[in-house]
Amino acid sequence: MKVAIFGRNFNDSFNQVIYKIFEKLNKNKAEIIVFKQFYNYIEKKLYFKPNIHSLFENADQLNDIDIVFSIGGDGTFLECVALLKKKIFPIIGINSGRLGFLASISQQNIDSALRSIIKGDFEIEERTILEANISGQKKFFNNFPYAINELTVQKKDTTSMINIDVYIDDLFLNTYWADGLIIATPTGSTAYSLSAGGPIVLPSTNNFVITPLAPHTLTVRPMIVPNTSVIKIIVNGRGKTFLAALDSRNAFIDFKTPIILKKADFKIKVAKIKNYDFFTTLRDKLMWGLDIRN
Repeated sequence: MKVAIFGRNFNDSFNQVIYKIFEKLNKNKAEIIVFKQFYNYIEKKLYFKPNIHSLFENADQLNDIDIVFSIGGDGTFLECVALLKKKIFPIIGINSGRLGFLASISQQNIDSALRSIIKGDFEIEERTILEANISGQKKFFNNFPYAINELTVQKKDTTSMINIDVYIDDLFLNTYWADGLIIATPTGSTAYSLSAGGPIVLPSTNNFVITPLAPHTLTVRPMIVPNTSVIKIIVNGRGKTFLAALDSRNAFIDFKTPIILKKADFKIKVAKIKNYDFFTTLRDKLMWGLDIRN
């Protein structure tokens, strides 16, 4: 098995898990390739030099990988996808903190998860990617104009709202007077969109979610559209620029610059252990059915 490991900082409670991951992989003769910055961090924090095959700094140095470990939280998972770009390797998220929707393997389940991964006993779930085209330019968002979760446009440097014209397949939908607007994938429906009052959408569904941020009009509600649609947004307001965020990558865009959003021509592969259940994650993460007053 050929394994790539990507990660960021972790707290002390995760130290033993790091040892365990490398121990299990070494014991089963896996070929391990580690993100250079993460390897340096492990070496400095734990005074530990993992037994590995090599280091990598970008996606061009990775080939024929069976699975990628993303060690951290959901934000680390997003960074991992951006680093891999269009290298379509299965990614599994190992959470070094609180349970996440993407980094769904908890510390408590790491032993059973590693056993399943080493045996190849896992499933692949494909997730839709959102592509953002800004006036034909790819220089924005680190030359990776794609998002797993969402594109968000927001006001900046002013208390005034912005107005956002939205078109669906060239048909005018609405002008949103708001603090901003989120266009989310099904995966992103449990991220920023959810906190703004958007609906939860199953990862396998074929749609996008349009969620306004603090709209001026109460009757303006989140909306679900098919992911075969092409969405165009044009933002205007006071000042010269607005803030656009594609997952965790930000850019300042000039007002009146059209942004074209559509389903990307590729999907990411999320590896999941066979006993994984999205509904269980929802209940655990959102504490459904629990009365925290007791």
